[in-house]
Formats: sequence, C-alpha cells, structure tokens
Amino acid sequence: MSDAEEEVLYGAGGGVARVTINRPERRNAMTWGVLSGIRQRLAEAKADTDVHVIVLTGAGDKAFCAGADLTGMAAGAGFLDLHDGRGELARLFADMWDLGKPTVARVRGYALAGGFGLALACDFVVAAADAQFGTPEVDVGLWPYMITVPLLRSMPPKRALELMLTGRRVAAEEAERIGFVNRVVPVDELDAAVDDLAGSLAAKSPAIVKLGRDSFYAVVDLAAEDALRYLHPMLTVTTMTEDSREGIAAFAEKRSPVWKGQ
Repeated sequence: MSDAEEEVLYGAGGGVARVTINRPERRNAMTWGVLSGIRQRLAEAKADTDVHVIVLTGAGDKAFCAGADLTGMAAGAGFLDLHDGRGELARLFADMWDLGKPTVARVRGYALAGGFGLALACDFVVAAADAQFGTPEVDVGLWPYMITVPLLRSMPPKRALELMLTGRRVAAEEAERIGFVNRVVPVDELDAAVDDLAGSLAAKSPAIVKLGRDSFYAVVDLAAEDALRYLHPMLTVTTMTEDSREGIAAFAEKRSPVWKGQ
C-alpha cells in the first residue's frame, strides 16, 4: 500500500462508500497526499454505480480533521507550486459538489480550519457530542479563504464572519443550533446515526437524487429568477426518467418502488 493509500482509506459496501483520513497521530491534518487522496477516492466512488452515498470521516477518536499540516505542506515547495497546491482544497470542494451522490461528514473531536470547511462541504454533518468546530487561522496570521464558501452555504453570513474573525471554538450543541450540523448524538451512537442516514439516502433513486442534488448546487448561489428558469425544465426532465415513472406507479399501486437508476 502506498503512502497516499495509507493516508486515505477507502471501503464500499451496501451502497455506501467510506473515505477515511488516516493520520490520527496528527489529528488527521491534511497534507498534499491527503487532499489528492480524497479526490482520487471520491472519483472512484463517483464512477462506481453500486455506490450511492459517500461517508467522509477521520480515523481515531480525537479529530475529524484539524486542518492543514502547515509545516509539512510548506516544506520544499517553490512559490508557484505552493500557490497552485493551495488550490487543491478548492478543487476538492468542487469535486464534492459535482459528485452527483450525497455526502455525509461523520465528525468526532476536532473539525478545524480546512477540516471545518471539509465537513461543511458535505451535504450532511452528523456530529458526536464531543465535536468541536472552528476557524483558528486568524490567530496564526492567516485567513480561512477557501472555506468561506462552504461556511456561507451552511450558516448565516454574519455568523460565519464572527467565527472567522474571532477564531473561537464551537461545541456540537451550538453547531446544531447555528444550523451547520444536521444532527448531534452521543459518542457511542455516532456510527449508528451515520449508518441510518446513509442507508436511508442509499435507498432513494440514484437517478432522481443526482438530478435533484445537481440542481440544488446549480441554483444555490443564483438569483431567484435565474434559479427558477433553471428549475422549471428540470421538473420536466425528471418526469421523463424511468425511476420517476416507477415511483408514481408504485405510489398508485401502494407498493415499494424498484429503482433502476435511470
């Protein structure tokens, strides 16, 4: 197994792929290898028609991801290479939003800086009661530039700005109250809660989920008039799929639908 494969683990079964950052000794801090490894694993999950949902998590019980490995990522790189490399997180976010399949962040412990953004770039965040979120960049003379986008998509703008300017930690209960965490559960119930959500999502029509999820990300930053102009024809497209016809027929016949993903 290569270093990249050891740093990002992958497994799939039952319609669910699990991508795990495997650097528990460094609180799963991101290296260049971790970023490219996650992108490779997501591409693998995207291409696998048997995978309907992706769960992203960190190894161990201390952290989901504590951000970038600042010292390691800066070592030995030239200015232009370092500048281009810093865009890898932005490219990862784009990959996640373009997956066509739902993503779930399973969070224990720290989700900080880039790790905070990584969790919020997922469609859902399920957090253990010991989870802590924050953007500490301002305290070390940096700013959370790329993660501004997933933060603004996950909470009110002034709340996001407050967190970025203060760098304060947010506990799981407050995170759920603010709205960027979907569900908080006791530590010993985290896996069951994630499995329950992933299983529920995997049972939906993959064709309808893809069309609907893609449309959500297509219009999330658009003005209302432009969004409606996009969404109107998408309804017609959706009704032309086999799964839509099957779902309506199953409803009328009072039976469970059998999805074909088409």
